[in-house]
Amino acid sequence: MGLIMLKILQQIVLFLCCLGVFTSSYATEVMAFGQGLKPNENGLPPPLEKPLYLSVCLFDILGKNGDVYSRAKDLTLLARRWNVFVDIQVFMDERITAENFKAGQCEAAGISTLRARQFNQFIGSLDAVGAVPSYDHMRTILHTLLDPKIIPLSITEPYQIVGVMPIGALYVMVRDRSINSIEKAAGKKIAVLDWDKSQAKMVEKLGAQPVASDITNFAGKFNNGQVDIIAAPAIAFQPMELYRGLGDTGAIYNFPLAQITGSLVINRDLIRKKLPDLDQKMMSLREVGVQFLDQVLDQMFAFIDKEEKKIPAKYWMELPQKDHEKYNQMMREARILMTKDGVYDPRMMKLLKKVRCRHDASLAECSMNDE
Repeated sequence: MGLIMLKILQQIVLFLCCLGVFTSSYATEVMAFGQGLKPNENGLPPPLEKPLYLSVCLFDILGKNGDVYSRAKDLTLLARRWNVFVDIQVFMDERITAENFKAGQCEAAGISTLRARQFNQFIGSLDAVGAVPSYDHMRTILHTLLDPKIIPLSITEPYQIVGVMPIGALYVMVRDRSINSIEKAAGKKIAVLDWDKSQAKMVEKLGAQPVASDITNFAGKFNNGQVDIIAAPAIAFQPMELYRGLGDTGAIYNFPLAQITGSLVINRDLIRKKLPDLDQKMMSLREVGVQFLDQVLDQMFAFIDKEEKKIPAKYWMELPQKDHEKYNQMMREARILMTKDGVYDPRMMKLLKKVRCRHDASLAECSMNDE
């Protein structure tokens, strides 16, 4: 059970690991919540009979000087209550974090769900463009992922994604607010993840120019004018100084392009050597997750909402409702194409569609069978 509690605690920190940014105020709230978790109380399990030693690869853009690493160390102290001892290997590059995990240098890794797609395509398809319209949808999906029938889909031996947490909606940001439609993005330079070829394909279809970037440099390229357009969550606005790129003429589309999440991935083979009954423990994780998920999500969505409201109102650009409908259709077509191309898992696309239709059965897509 100690492993389970560690995962839950790690998830709270994980949601910012993917960007390598953190705020001390939120970290304080996290630790306050964690302090109330104790063995044998409120339905929580007892400590493991024998010590369990685990290694975790963690991404922090500031390395050992970063708040992510600092708070993760604090959380490992809480994990010791369950007789779990964690060795954190921190990396300043998410690619290297994932590669070291893949090479077996650690038994778990905290990375973006986009990056985690290489380890499990089903969960890794959660951040599909336009697939999760709101935070209410995200809450429903995260509850659905705790269904015992879903757990096998999270496994692609020897890997398993054991937890997902929201980072926030992904918003389009432009240096010139005259770029107030997708059509006007034609010919513009747009930052895309250099390791996710699907992004470059989408940008090219818009008639724009993709510029290969990564989490560590996309903000700098935007702020320095090397690219005209980026997509980022609100939590990146202050830490990455995106207001410099927006300046006096820029804007942020108040229209979620996607929902970004972080994932905790484990190497099942390595952990089973120490914890043979891993799958039984994972089923117990579901019970604990059901108990605490809403409490954790309430805190996280409140934090994300606070960060979005911190962005000055002058930057937000409202799009006409007709554009909403047009862009939703464009994103739907993109999901269908990328699923056919093998980028997205069709089972996840079907699940996400069910959630959208559960929230709004009047959607035109609810009567279609092409996704």
